[in-house]
Formats: sequence, structure tokens, C-alpha cells
Amino acid sequence: METVLEFCDVSKRFGPIVAADHVSLSVRRGEIFSLLGPSGCGKTTLLRMVAGFERPDSGRVLLNGVDITDLPPNERQANTVFQNYALFPHLTVRENIAYGLRIARWSKPRIDDAVDRMLAMIQLRDHAHKRPALLSGGQKQRVAIARALVLQPQVLLLDEPLAALDLKLRQRMLIELDVIHDEVGITFLYVTHDQGEAMSLSDRIGVMNAGRIEQVGTPVEVYEAPESSFVAAFIGDTNFFEGAVAEVTAADYLVLRPEGFPEVVCYNDKRLRPGDPVHLSVRPEKFRIQRERPAAQPLHNCLPGVVEDVIYLGDRTKYRVRIEDTFITVYRQHNRFLLDERPITFRETVWITWHADDGYILAQYRAADEELLPLPAESTGELTPNLPADAATAKAEG
Repeated sequence: METVLEFCDVSKRFGPIVAADHVSLSVRRGEIFSLLGPSGCGKTTLLRMVAGFERPDSGRVLLNGVDITDLPPNERQANTVFQNYALFPHLTVRENIAYGLRIARWSKPRIDDAVDRMLAMIQLRDHAHKRPALLSGGQKQRVAIARALVLQPQVLLLDEPLAALDLKLRQRMLIELDVIHDEVGITFLYVTHDQGEAMSLSDRIGVMNAGRIEQVGTPVEVYEAPESSFVAAFIGDTNFFEGAVAEVTAADYLVLRPEGFPEVVCYNDKRLRPGDPVHLSVRPEKFRIQRERPAAQPLHNCLPGVVEDVIYLGDRTKYRVRIEDTFITVYRQHNRFLLDERPITFRETVWITWHADDGYILAQYRAADEELLPLPAESTGELTPNLPADAATAKAEG
């Protein structure tokens, strides 16, 4: 797919703070691309570089293959929707949307036609003559989006656009943003710290941390196959297991010997060898929790534990389970009427199971206050040890 926006080895510092650390990134034409990360990670700085409000210390920013690094904001085909809407309080909805067109010296008939189309798209025709003070938060946001879109930019820049809205309104606005994007077809560069927004809206996500891009991928890719411990922890909840490879099978699986936890089996997609360190991530919803010990199944880990905490969340229950010296988080989805069954309670002994394929070995791991540590390079040696089909269950018993 054609690239419309490109960051080429971009760096930016604010005193001792590194906001962008040699960032190279391509955004495709027509996609919704989200920059996701915690506050202060540099995502808004990248957006402001596209808008022309910040200039990189080094590197270049390209739009449609043209270097826009040194162009003033008014000469760039990129418009911004701000978190606080930035509407003119003394102008009506119609006048706010028309403002940029008047500055661009469009003719009145052309302005009226463009504004009418925008009002229809955001469904605010009946509010065209109101001032912003009389609008709801969602209506103000739609006006801000229409004002940014009316000039038909190549890229629409959205800087935490839903942060000021309540939860229900944010959820509704996400749907409206998706509909608007489908209608206009231009590229959206969306900045947010809310993983739910990014996951539900984006075609692709760039996860940022400390001025660096940790991973770029589709929502499914960054959630199911995180490339680092930061991505695994920031996108949803996860459980980390650290240890060394005890054995490797000819069937592309390995036995992991974690610290303070029984040995478990997982898929060896990183081609590790015995003795290599392993950093494994398992999402809480991948586990199954039950009172009775299930029948042994090939490549299923099955371990006994004790429930140390129970948190009811409506659609699911969150359990904190102790297995030997380790606590893990388990989600149990409520897909049946909960009052018809006896729920698992505090201090009960339970069995936790998960398939070896449902854990993911991280390519990089960051311990507290440490740099990312890469796993060993891909191994090429013979993988000869064999793992019995019920090895995980057998080892849990031992």
C-alpha cells in the first residue's frame, strides 16, 4: 500500500528529555494509524512535527514524498483536531467550519456547499447557527473534526480527541470517527494513551515508549504477538514467566523452567535451545480455571493453585491465583447466567490450564530500570530431546 506520511530517522529533545529517539515510521494512505503510549512517551511530539508546530533536531518528515520539515503549518496538507476542540466561541457552528475556507479565500457559493456537506456528514444541520457554548462535548468534537476536514487535507491529525468525553460518549464517538473515516477516505494519524481506543479504531498501531517505537502492527499483532515486555504489559494485562529452557522437542515446543513456578510447555517460535533464557507472556483470558482437575490433553499445561483474590467485573471475574511462589492473573468470562452456578471463591483450590500455543515468547524483555535485553540469536542446532504429550501435566504432578 502507498505511503503517504513518513518519519525518516527523526529525533527531538527538550533539554534532558528525549521526545523522539531516531524514529523511522511509515503511515499508509487511507489508514487509521494510532500512536499509542503513556504520557510523555513522545507521541504528541511526532504529531506536532507533522503539523509544523515542532521541528525535529535531526531527520526529515515527508508527506506524499515531499519534505515538509521546514514548511510553515499553513503550507502543509495536514490539519489537527485538538483535545480541547479549539473552537472559536464567538462564531456559530457554520462559521467555525467555514473559517479555514474563508482564510483560503474560497468563493461564498463554494464555501456554502462545502460547509453544507460537512454539516450533513456530522449530522448537525439543525445546530448550524448555534455557538459552541450551546453544544454538548460530542457535538463540539464533531464540529472540530468537520472544520479540520473541510479543507480536504492529506492527513488528519487527532491529538487525544476523545480525552475530555465520558466513557459512553467516547465509545459512540469512536464509531462515528470510523464512519467519518470511511466516508472521507483520508489518512488519520491518531494519538492516544487509551489502548481501548487504539485497538478498536486503528488499522495499525505504533506503540511508543521513551521516544522510541517499540512495535508497529495491527491490533491483533501487537496484542497476540508483542515484541517486548513493555508492549505486552501496556496492551492489556499479561502474566510474565522468566526462566531457562529445560528441554526442546522435535515438534517445535520447549519446556520452560521458571523461577518459583512449575515447569511448563510453550511453543518455541524463537528456536531457543536448552539453557537459553526465556521470557514468556500469557494473557489472563488464555487460562481456564476450575475446581475439578481436567483430563490430561496433549500440550496443555495443568497446574494446581489457590485463589488469593476475587474481583467481580460484570462481564468476567478476575482471579489472583497462587501457584507455588508465583501469583498469576486469570480472567473467567461470564458466558452463562452466573446466579445459576456456584462461583469459585477466595482460598479455594483450583486447577489452571492453558495450551502451549497460548503463551508467547518475547523477543525482548525489560526488567525494572533496565534496557531492553534481546533473546539469543536464532539457533541452528539439532533439536533432539522429546517431550511426552502429557508432559506438562506430568511435571505439574511431580
